[in-house]
Amino acid sequence: MKPKAILPILFLALSTLLAFVADPNEMSFVKQHFSASEKQLGKLLDTANRVDTLYPRTIDQCGKVIFTNMYEWTSGFFAGSLWYGYEGTGNPQLKAQAIKWTEKLEPLKSFTEHHDLGFMVYCSYGNAYRMTKNEKYKDILVQAAQSLSTRFSEKTGVIKSWDKFGSWDGKGRYDFPVIIDNMMNLELLFFASKVTGNQSYREIALSHAEKTMQNQIRDDYSSYHVVCYDPQNGKVLSRETAQGYANNSTWARGQSWGIYGFTMTYRETQDPRYLKVASKMADYYIDHSDLPSDFVAYWDFNANQNGYTPSIRSKAKDTPTNYRDASAAAVTASALLELSTFSGINAKKYRDAGVKILKSLSGSAYFAKYGTNGGFLLRHSVGSIAHGVEIDVPLVYADYYYLEALNRYRKILSAA
Repeated sequence: MKPKAILPILFLALSTLLAFVADPNEMSFVKQHFSASEKQLGKLLDTANRVDTLYPRTIDQCGKVIFTNMYEWTSGFFAGSLWYGYEGTGNPQLKAQAIKWTEKLEPLKSFTEHHDLGFMVYCSYGNAYRMTKNEKYKDILVQAAQSLSTRFSEKTGVIKSWDKFGSWDGKGRYDFPVIIDNMMNLELLFFASKVTGNQSYREIALSHAEKTMQNQIRDDYSSYHVVCYDPQNGKVLSRETAQGYANNSTWARGQSWGIYGFTMTYRETQDPRYLKVASKMADYYIDHSDLPSDFVAYWDFNANQNGYTPSIRSKAKDTPTNYRDASAAAVTASALLELSTFSGINAKKYRDAGVKILKSLSGSAYFAKYGTNGGFLLRHSVGSIAHGVEIDVPLVYADYYYLEALNRYRKILSAA
């Protein structure tokens, strides 16, 4: 090979290496915020352990913690946060509580009523197995993967998210809706395939990712929230939103689910098409003209803009405030930090953006003062403005992905 031909390769290798040179102050930042998170988690634990049978999700207007039963899609995030807190601090008390709150979720292994089983079980039992190698946890995860698989259709090639979906305009009723969030649940299927050797789980995950890539991602790599399929022939019947501003807008957390989901799918497959989609979706977020300077996105990238009109029944039309969504930012930060380990010459862009989001969320504008915010870590998340619920509040899944991002950054720094 000629010397001139070698230079671009050396430049790429050097650029990738320099992207991961650790600043000696960065590990102090990580330790400081794990310590603050540990203390705040302790406050939420005190409240949760008094209730014991329910799972913390957010707070009400008076600052009182709102709980759900285990069958709500958010039930596994609290245990997952405890696992990440333990991983970042080594506190054995957090581990004991993580085990307790994980094992209470065992009945979910047979749950088949919606697609969120990946969130509910993999965020809890998946982390539990990763950190303990308890074979019982592995068995529960495999059973959960089998339960999730029952929602897959050969005709559509995707996993059904909800059993029904009604359009915000009141005109459409669909029996096979698929939401972009569903990409997150594929990790459970990839895991089950690896530990059992049963390729059917992997094949379902790949089929779902393929169809999502074809039907749910726009030409500019923004994403539709909901795609409704004909269960008889697999034809796409409509592309809409459930929680975003308008059918043609880009719901911020939906975009973050896509960045994360396709990054994870690339990790599990090494298929460069998925890396391209993850990268282009990340570019859409990072390079968007309306992204605030702290990189914590508004709840929808197109809210209150010309050319985007909420349906008449959506409460988005009554919400002129462009609220920030810390949950979308936390998911994106975690995704970008993983994406940066795969992306060659773009690695620094994705890592820098992920770290910027992480530091914004760690600042006083978003990270709660000790003893406030019901014990949740982050302020200023949005559940669903379209439904008029959970607006500008803490959300348990924002905390989960914040702690995951903090752990991912710690590992990047440790490897540098």
